[in-house]
Amino acid sequence: MNVRTPRDPLLPLFPLLPLLVAPLRARPGILLRLILWSLVEAVPALLAGHLVARAVDHGFAAGHPLRGLGWLALMGLGVFAGAWGTRQAYPLLARVVEPFRDNLVRRVAAGALHQAVAGHPVDASGVSRLTLQVEMVREAYAGVLMVVRGFLLTVGGALLGMVFLAPSVLPLVLPPLLAGLGLFLALLRRMAGAQRDVIVADERVAEAAGAACAAARDITACGAEDGVRDRLAERIDAQAAAARRLAVLMPARVLCLAVAGWLPLLLLLVAAPGLRSGGLTTGAVLGAATYVTGGLQPAVRSLIQGLGGSGLRLAVALRRILEAHPLPAPPPAPSTRPRAGASARPAHDVVLTAVTFAYGAHAAPVLRDLDLTVPEGAHLAVVGPSGIGKSTLAGLICGTLRPDRGRILVAGRPPAALSPADRSAVRVLVPQEAYVFSGGLMENLCLLRPDAGEDEVTAAVTAVGAAPLVTRLGGLGAQVDPAALSSGERQQIALARAYLSPAPLVVLDEATCHLDPAAEARAEEAFARRPGSLVVIAHRISSALRARHVLVLDGDRAVGGAHHEVLRRSPLYRDLVGHWSDEAPPEAPPDGAAGDDPGAPAARGGTVRATLPRSRS
Repeated sequence: MNVRTPRDPLLPLFPLLPLLVAPLRARPGILLRLILWSLVEAVPALLAGHLVARAVDHGFAAGHPLRGLGWLALMGLGVFAGAWGTRQAYPLLARVVEPFRDNLVRRVAAGALHQAVAGHPVDASGVSRLTLQVEMVREAYAGVLMVVRGFLLTVGGALLGMVFLAPSVLPLVLPPLLAGLGLFLALLRRMAGAQRDVIVADERVAEAAGAACAAARDITACGAEDGVRDRLAERIDAQAAAARRLAVLMPARVLCLAVAGWLPLLLLLVAAPGLRSGGLTTGAVLGAATYVTGGLQPAVRSLIQGLGGSGLRLAVALRRILEAHPLPAPPPAPSTRPRAGASARPAHDVVLTAVTFAYGAHAAPVLRDLDLTVPEGAHLAVVGPSGIGKSTLAGLICGTLRPDRGRILVAGRPPAALSPADRSAVRVLVPQEAYVFSGGLMENLCLLRPDAGEDEVTAAVTAVGAAPLVTRLGGLGAQVDPAALSSGERQQIALARAYLSPAPLVVLDEATCHLDPAAEARAEEAFARRPGSLVVIAHRISSALRARHVLVLDGDRAVGGAHHEVLRRSPLYRDLVGHWSDEAPPEAPPDGAAGDDPGAPAARGGTVRATLPRSRS
């Protein structure tokens, strides 16, 4: 099986030039210093021919060998100056290449996460792009920068030296130089196609090997080892064939080097007697030959080898990365004009209309035809048996899951259609297993609000009850090792981070399950006082008792409303709160009363409405 891809109509490097030049333009100070040290590096290429000519004409040929040695010693000093310039240029190139590599890593990682969140299948070859291809681009980009910079400086210096030393030799040097470079550029297109085949074949091998490893147990159980091995062998054979096609083209670079590097020297030697009879000195002829052998030939060789190797890998691997991980298009700006006939509602309502969701095309729906309205400012607790769909509902509201049918609007927009930045500005989700990364505690807490001041962070930490933890860790400036924290401590950090977030909607998906009841109560009461809406996926019934509205998911129906209303209408809820008989529930509290929890804050928002009109099959 041959893995072949359509050839690009032009050399892939050309459309990528703006992307490759951008790191240099973004750092003008480094670019200026690089140019200055590069000029120092070009000193030998500019002066070598002149110094050889003077050493011959005014030294050795004139009977003054010491004077000739003196001119050659000056050429040696120029070589040391050029080496010093090269030494200073390398660190500057690193300061350009490493940020370029970091941007690629972020792009590949962000693209993979974006595809996963959007529900696309996980691409196993993304591991190859994140490791092999990104490192390939990094090394190739550094090599191309060095090669192109060296070629321009060396050839420019040599040609400029010839202009001042012996302009009559330029017609012997320039035509073969340009012809050899043109031939090389023509061959690059075919070599680029072959290099692309190699990279694609590498991805196919990585994808096939990853799938086989993941399904090794099932493959063995089904006795399918031979078939899987044969298919993997086909991918490996295709990879080897692509590598052989590339290897066949590589020797053509020798022809380009012969035309551009060696033919000028041959023409110069053949024309030497005529140049001498035309008045050119022996030293000038030898100086021109020095410019060709010591300047043009090494520069052309480096360019052909560099672009034929590093340049091709750079262009093809970078193009492959950009094709696999294009930047997501920004969502269209929502219209602020209300639709005709639409009723006005608060800006950050959560509205689910006939929402159905199942984990798989043939699985039974977890939620079916659910209608739910959570007004802005509401405090809603979602309760129900394990596996009934509470966390699924949280994922749908937050946009990490997409409904199979129905419509979800958060702040008037579908959450799954928003960019990650817009979603984080509208809602914040705290899952059961809290995310804490290695680094500073302040960085962890300010992840969703980088501009927060220390006073604001301290207030958030205190509000959710995490102040003792921060003190134990050594203050806000402490370093955090997630492995050294308990599950409850990680939850406290995540709760403080969510409290500090500017998002008006907070969804706690069993985010306090590792805290003791007192710590859980303090955290939830803090979020209840926080401006905005709060949705709590409850794992203790005490969370429902603290909420102003309750949603009970009970198999074939959903019951929503105030605590006393749901207590009256849902036998399951009565069981959960300890009413194990069908006796009449307590009277509803009078209007304006605090409700079942006298210490809770006054109710915010309107009424939570939930319906599940059709029973599940």
